[in-house]
Amino acid sequence: MNTTTRASLIAAAIALLPGVAAASCGSAFCAVNTNWTAESAQVDAPSSWDLRYEHINQDQPQTGTDRIGVGQIPHHHDEVSTANRNLVATYSRNLGAGFGVTVSAAISDRDHLHVHNHHGAQLPEQWTYTELGDVRVTGRYQLPYVGDPMAPANTGLIFGLKLPTGRTNVANAAGSVAERSLQPGTGTTDLILGAYYHQKLPQRDASWFAQVQVQQALNSHDDYRPGTQLGIDLGYRHGLTDKLGGLVQLNTVVKRSDSGAQAEPEDSGSRAVFLSPGLAYALTDNTQVYGFYQHPLYQNVNGVQLTARRAIVVGLSGRF
Repeated sequence: MNTTTRASLIAAAIALLPGVAAASCGSAFCAVNTNWTAESAQVDAPSSWDLRYEHINQDQPQTGTDRIGVGQIPHHHDEVSTANRNLVATYSRNLGAGFGVTVSAAISDRDHLHVHNHHGAQLPEQWTYTELGDVRVTGRYQLPYVGDPMAPANTGLIFGLKLPTGRTNVANAAGSVAERSLQPGTGTTDLILGAYYHQKLPQRDASWFAQVQVQQALNSHDDYRPGTQLGIDLGYRHGLTDKLGGLVQLNTVVKRSDSGAQAEPEDSGSRAVFLSPGLAYALTDNTQVYGFYQHPLYQNVNGVQLTARRAIVVGLSGRF
């Protein structure tokens, strides 16, 4: 296996990160899929790792597909902005016989502002925190290879759980507990199921992938249950030089409304499609740096929610 092929296999190797989790308050993770090469990299490496930083500034209120001004559609809380800065670390281990396991944890630095409309008064309320979110433990099974040796392909299944490790009672300096969709954790255990297909095209120094993944809460916590989320990703990589690769993805996220007495069902749930171009550069045979710029092509939200005009992802990945 040459250096370029190895580099393509470890481009942004990270498994099962949360997709965009849009809600009325705007807490979110970026929908860029950087786990698609992890399964292929695991064929040749006992372990892989990834450290990813993402920035999503949700400062645009929206209803349906229309952008609106703050308070244009009056609510008890008029959402103003949420700045999401997430640092996500992932470790993946090959167990042999096609099986592997991945553990992923995220720390979110989040700053949220809304206006509380109280008896005619407009009271600004703000939450700023840095907290560990919900940890994910997932397994995978890669099916035996069958196909054209000139265009080798891998097909696999993904299965696992999102664990309720993040706090659900973060409060601000005034003692007001943040909305449940803004909290670092959901308090629920979620089932994760998915499948992927990845094919290398050595003659073109290229590869492409497709992945589908569903995440569904198995329980509720303190009268809150997050909506089921479906993610569909399609991506392509092309070598520009021996070390530099061009990347592009199409990311689709569909999320149902949250439910429960502590949820905001009228202002949660969304459908979105993102275009995510990027670059990856091989620092060594086993280490790579990457970056993505994510742009929304289509966003349709229930009720009034905060959306972002763009998202940025940069990361470092490797194997050993």
